[in-house]
Amino acid sequence: MTVIPYHDRHFDGVDALWRTCFPNDPPRNRAETAIPAKLALNDGLLLVAEDRTGKVIGTIMAGYDGHRGWLYAVAVDPASQRSGLGTALVEEACLRLRALGCVKVNLQVRAGNGAVAAFYRKLGFAEEPRISMGRSL
Repeated sequence: MTVIPYHDRHFDGVDALWRTCFPNDPPRNRAETAIPAKLALNDGLLLVAEDRTGKVIGTIMAGYDGHRGWLYAVAVDPASQRSGLGTALVEEACLRLRALGCVKVNLQVRAGNGAVAAFYRKLGFAEEPRISMGRSL
């Protein structure tokens, strides 16, 4: 398994992976919307994991605004889960954020997704007393 920056050749694999891992995501989070928007930033923080055959088996998208880093779209093919791939993706994104000067990384987990919350706790993330708010534009 290798973790590398996203390339156009990865689109179909990322799209299929996200549809599998995030079946109920709103249209704004779909690959056809999110990937072009991310690539427009040209920050190199959309990463994919490929298996030996070049198949996309994982993704992570990170962002940094000069104040905090964020992790998004952390997805691992169900057949590759519990193999250390998710950890490798998170750690690689954190290394890249740190290299940009980032000192704190945030992420959001949907309420009720205890397994994912437990995964992040094992990686040193902790719940913070915050209210997550959003507004569609």
